[in-house]
Amino acid sequence: MVPLPSSRKGGRMAIHHATTISPRVPAALRAPLESRTWREFLHLVLGFPLAVFFFCYAVVMTTLGTGLLVTFLGVPVLALALAGTRGFGALERARARALLRLDIAEPEPVNPRIRNGRSGPLSWVGALLKSGTSWRHMLYAVLHFPWAVFAFCVSVTLWTYSWAMLLYPAWQWVFPTYVGHPGIQLYGNADGHAVYLGGPFAIVATSALGLLLVLGTAWVIRGFAHVDRLMVTGLLGPSRLATRVAELEQDRGVAVDTAAADLRRIERDLHDGAQARLVALAMDLGLAKDKLPDDPEAAAKMVDEAHGELKLALQELRDLARGIHPAILTDRGLGPALSALAARCTVPVGVSADLDGRPAPAIEGIAYFTVSELLQNIGKHSRARAGRVEVWRSGDRLMLQVLDDGCGGATTATGSGLAGLAERLGSIDGVLVVDSPVGGPTVVTAELPWRDR
Repeated sequence: MVPLPSSRKGGRMAIHHATTISPRVPAALRAPLESRTWREFLHLVLGFPLAVFFFCYAVVMTTLGTGLLVTFLGVPVLALALAGTRGFGALERARARALLRLDIAEPEPVNPRIRNGRSGPLSWVGALLKSGTSWRHMLYAVLHFPWAVFAFCVSVTLWTYSWAMLLYPAWQWVFPTYVGHPGIQLYGNADGHAVYLGGPFAIVATSALGLLLVLGTAWVIRGFAHVDRLMVTGLLGPSRLATRVAELEQDRGVAVDTAAADLRRIERDLHDGAQARLVALAMDLGLAKDKLPDDPEAAAKMVDEAHGELKLALQELRDLARGIHPAILTDRGLGPALSALAARCTVPVGVSADLDGRPAPAIEGIAYFTVSELLQNIGKHSRARAGRVEVWRSGDRLMLQVLDDGCGGATTATGSGLAGLAERLGSIDGVLVVDSPVGGPTVVTAELPWRDR
């Protein structure tokens, strides 16, 4: 039996990652020449003039609208200011996608009140003024300006001077050479004499210092770009409430689809399994009843066969009931239920459960059926010789791991059973991680919320 790798350390989950070959050149040396650095530098350069324009627009329009609030004109001017900043926000998101590779969703749109099947100008004005997203765009236009000025000045200065120093040996010839003082004039001293940077050593030292500055400035630029990412995400993206509502709507759809699929499966199993056997049993008993007066022995044989069919039908009903919610899970908890589940697997499977309590019944049920489906995959597809199930609690999370020494190659790609399982866990804020290189072994880790009874 091939020993299975253990991925549980210190009671916490350790997610396996496929080993990748590290580039020969370290990241610190690659950074100045990578396209990412130059894209982010371009983003900082373009951010300065755009931020100046956005800031001036926001301040002027807001001041004008506030000053006109004593009249009716102030309200539509403020609404126009908010509408303009939303347009600027769309431009900033597009710029972040192109240069920062930031995948950010569009914020929630303005929803004017519809009356008589249409919305008027006043509805749009009111919706803009009540939209928190619009005011966050205005806040971005104000806050991004000082940051853009600072990031532009620092990044352009450091980037320009560092490359100039690095490449100094290639362009130092443009300066005149004085007798006895080859090099460039740096500054004049109190006596009016010039001080020169000359000689091979000084030139090489200047280039070496420029190299260090180039390497360091590349990471400074990346740090500035990361701050821009945070500002765009926090102020120009959808609000946390809207994001959470969208997630809950998606999770609700997954839960409804899962429940409908389970109902169809139960109906199909009843129709094709136990119901068909019971119908055949009723027909056999009817034939036995007709034969009983004329041929008692044949009738007795048919009754005996019907008795066997009845046992099979009862077994199928028990399996179906166990598939809906096993009694052992309710009576004894997740650990014993998984042990009973592993005992029915076609592959020898060990179970290790370290739980200091019991989660909510719904979480127990989902955990049970998650392990059940994973063990079915092991028995049908993995060609494994051994498996193991580990269950433990980590803080407010319930952790499950199913391991096998099979052929590997499992994936959560769209259309696979694991993809549906990942969606089902996602509907309750759970996570499914699959580490299954070709050739094995396979480690599937599931993380579910722990909700006390």
